[in-house]
Amino acid sequence: MMNIKKALSIAVATTLASVSYAETLRVASWLPPTNPMNEIVIPAWGKAISEATDGRVDVEIVYGLGHPKTMWNLVEDGIVDVSYSYHGYVPGRFELPQVVEQPGLGANAEAASYALWSTYDKFFADSGEFDGLKLLALFTHGPGQIHSNFPVNTLDDLKDKKIRIGGGVQSILAEELHVTSVGAPAPKVYEMMQQGVIDGAFLPTGEQKILRLSEVTKYLTVFPDGMYMGSFSMFMSPYVFEDLSQKDQEAINRISGLSLSTLAGAAWDKGDVAGVESAKENGVNVTMLSNDDDLVKQLNTRLTNVADVWVKAADAKGYQGEEALQYLRDTAQQYTEQHGG
Repeated sequence: MMNIKKALSIAVATTLASVSYAETLRVASWLPPTNPMNEIVIPAWGKAISEATDGRVDVEIVYGLGHPKTMWNLVEDGIVDVSYSYHGYVPGRFELPQVVEQPGLGANAEAASYALWSTYDKFFADSGEFDGLKLLALFTHGPGQIHSNFPVNTLDDLKDKKIRIGGGVQSILAEELHVTSVGAPAPKVYEMMQQGVIDGAFLPTGEQKILRLSEVTKYLTVFPDGMYMGSFSMFMSPYVFEDLSQKDQEAINRISGLSLSTLAGAAWDKGDVAGVESAKENGVNVTMLSNDDDLVKQLNTRLTNVADVWVKAADAKGYQGEEALQYLRDTAQQYTEQHGG
């Protein structure tokens, strides 16, 4: 009997020793499940991590943990392991990544995200902006456009209109375009439009479908290069990262950075195409402008000096703002020429 018990004990111990328990990275998300971050980016990143670590590390998305401006704090405080957010929601903390937000880039989100990671790594890696966090990616949404309940035929049509903005360079655009800015996170726009709190919003076209804005807007005005870009970061607790094995750390590094940044940008671009289609299907008046249209020329003239604000801020921090901005634009252009878009 003792021999049988001993044999069973050895078998159980051997079985337990062979079982590996995955480390689950909890990723806080404040955007709806239909957003490209939750439909495409985080699942693809998680799958790649699971495969690269032979299942030792996996990823879980968690929702409903608060305002997007708190995401950095949630990771810093150890409430979640990973998150992402929009830099414009926390004025003054993440100024350098907003190099990509400046008008005149003339690139889609994929090229812009590639250029943003490359530029930040080259010029600003020592800035300390992400101290206390492990930076995983830097990326943008697609070009910002005008979603409204009124037609925009000239820039004068925007004057004094109540427009939702998300911060960052949009705050400067609001001043230049003489609109009454209303600050709010993107997920609140549907309700604000429905209730008449705002007359419109500056957002990428994808939100016509993702946030269902095609149900509450009458007009979508699309500039060929957009009005601005929006910058985001994805980040992780350095303590959680350091607790992983060296092999798993290397896997996460390999899958993140430039690769994850570009993946995120491409996903937002895909969402923008679907957004325009949704707007048309739902009866929104969609105006696709060209560089020859007077409205585009008016906008380009009005926004000529907007980037100067960011350049001066970068210079004040001890960086060569103009050089970094030009490098970003050149890198985005080169990426576009090589990959299309």
